[in-house]
Amino acid sequence: MREGSLEAPVRHPLDWHSPWFWDEAALNKEMERVFDICHGCRRCFNLCDSFPTLFDLVDNSATGELDGVDKADYAKVEAGCTLCDMCFMTKCPYVPPHEWALDFPHLMLRYRAVKAKKDGIDLVTRQLAETDRNGALATMTSSVANWATDTANSFARGILERRAGIHHGARLPRYADETFLIRSAREDATPVETAPAFGKRKAVLYATCFVNFNNTGIGSAARKVLALNGVETEVIHPACCGMPKLELGDIAAVAESARQVSTALLPWVDKGYDVIALTPSCALMLKFEWPLIVPESPDVKRLARATFDLSEYVVDIAKKEGLAPVLQPIDGGITVHLACHSRAQNMGAKAAEMLRLVPATRVAVVERCSGHGGIWGARTENFETAVKVGKPAAQAALRNDTAHVASECPLAADHLLQVMEIEAGEGKPTPRRADHPIELFARAYGWEG
Repeated sequence: MREGSLEAPVRHPLDWHSPWFWDEAALNKEMERVFDICHGCRRCFNLCDSFPTLFDLVDNSATGELDGVDKADYAKVEAGCTLCDMCFMTKCPYVPPHEWALDFPHLMLRYRAVKAKKDGIDLVTRQLAETDRNGALATMTSSVANWATDTANSFARGILERRAGIHHGARLPRYADETFLIRSAREDATPVETAPAFGKRKAVLYATCFVNFNNTGIGSAARKVLALNGVETEVIHPACCGMPKLELGDIAAVAESARQVSTALLPWVDKGYDVIALTPSCALMLKFEWPLIVPESPDVKRLARATFDLSEYVVDIAKKEGLAPVLQPIDGGITVHLACHSRAQNMGAKAAEMLRLVPATRVAVVERCSGHGGIWGARTENFETAVKVGKPAAQAALRNDTAHVASECPLAADHLLQVMEIEAGEGKPTPRRADHPIELFARAYGWEG
């Protein structure tokens, strides 16, 4: 064993088919072991709310050690975890292959899974995780859905807070008037034959729930950029990747999503297509989480090897074939927030690397957490904490003083912009919208959305 775990982190498959995984006594024993190590280390004090909560519980206990903490309070530590993976990827010196083998996010996932199996998942929370169904319904009635979820609609948002536990002040994603699947069918994405990558690449875009039902512009911008660089594209959305259900501990449902989506995508891989996931959480699921949840599936492993994050793919084209040379500068500069699930893919700061390919454009980077964490930050009990956690990132973005702010995670981008507006106060300018980096990159190519 080498202190500090200088080797690359290694993640072990989730042993969720084993009776041991579901044994509450074994779970409490493992949580006690991990929490005691975390208490002695405390490197993660400035990440999510889980660690300050744990350290406060210990420090305020009768003994000042973990043995003075009531095991019932372990739930408070779990409640602060957004499964962002930053403790595992960037902070913890005791992740595998270190013999202590800490994987804090997957331990919190195990806790949620055991709790969900024992107590069930309440009806409202379960329905909120049905993103495909909800998105399909909302796009058919987008004007009503967007009116009802607007923060200015105090009546409807009050009902949503009481019935669904969604904070009245949290901005929620707007729904598109049509799905990305429909939009992509009517938009021209013919690859440019003179482009460097023409004839060398073709890609199938996994639309993801958010791009398919909410911001279809992300997908349209991606196809524009890829077409200008000679890449043939197709678009499919067989089903959600399962991330919302992973956050609830419904591992069986995630396994089913992995099987369903991989069955739909692999025929494209067999025809020589690369797979591009249009949002980082979904890319993380396909590339890393699914192989750990269904490690017995060769199809899931094969799909993982064929999957790219969107920014990662554009940068790969730039390095191997070169980009179409018609990019124009973006005035006012860009603050790009590196989303946690982009960083968790361990691929480098690809969004910033991609935007720096735009000539004569200032690109400033923010690596702090936005505080959102999927639906976590929109919940009534978490919204104020989400704003608090996002303040350092928002303050850094304000100091950068750029005309544009972007994040590969659309939810993080919108939340970051909201916290920036809170921090700036009335009358002080902030960017008028939050973008995905590919949208800004496409605009540098002349795309108007």
